[in-house]
Amino acid sequence: MTTIRNILILTGAGVSAESGIDTFRGAGGLWEGQAVEDVATPEAFTRDPDLVLRFYDMRREAIQTKEPNAAHHALARLDREWPGNLLIVTQNVDDLHERAGAKRVLHMHGEHLNAWCTSCDVRSPWTGPLIDRPACPACGDTALRPDVVWFGEVPYHMEEIFSALREANLFVSIGTSGAVYPAAGFVRNARDLGAATLELNLEPSQGSLWFEEARHGPATELVPAWVETMLAGRT
Repeated sequence: MTTIRNILILTGAGVSAESGIDTFRGAGGLWEGQAVEDVATPEAFTRDPDLVLRFYDMRREAIQTKEPNAAHHALARLDREWPGNLLIVTQNVDDLHERAGAKRVLHMHGEHLNAWCTSCDVRSPWTGPLIDRPACPACGDTALRPDVVWFGEVPYHMEEIFSALREANLFVSIGTSGAVYPAAGFVRNARDLGAATLELNLEPSQGSLWFEEARHGPATELVPAWVETMLAGRT
């Protein structure tokens, strides 16, 4: 059996759901009668920027009232104590991994608590609303938008992610639907590269059959138990 030294962890909405953060497609995939795609595409922003900005202003405000749960804290512990390479790649745009103490984190779909200026291309920390078209702290223009990857846009950090995949002995997917690419394809990339693969999810994902092992249940139960076994020298 290959010794596990380098770990790549992919996290999705199921990690933060138990902190009270609704999944992006919650409530039937509707928000104020709009399909989610109508507030999460560049075309939607061009068509009705106020609708899009109000949607993200509400979500940005909401996540600041939430707290990391046991799954976030367990992954932060693994990040602190794991002696090999470790990278947490999250599809989530909240900051709960970081607030739990994790350092080795990449946000492939952006971050709610950033604003991106499309005029000067600078990303600035942002906790307030964008609906009133505030000025960019870097250039003073009013071209700020949520720093979130919308449908049809290229996810962030892909070169770093594929580099980590090539080095990983173990790929773990936690709380993901297995429906959104390119992240949904990581398990096949990992298997092709010879890594062990594990799914920890509330229920089987769309890509569950690709994993060598799958454990199903709440993230706040599964993740701490898995981390405990990893740090004890077992997989």
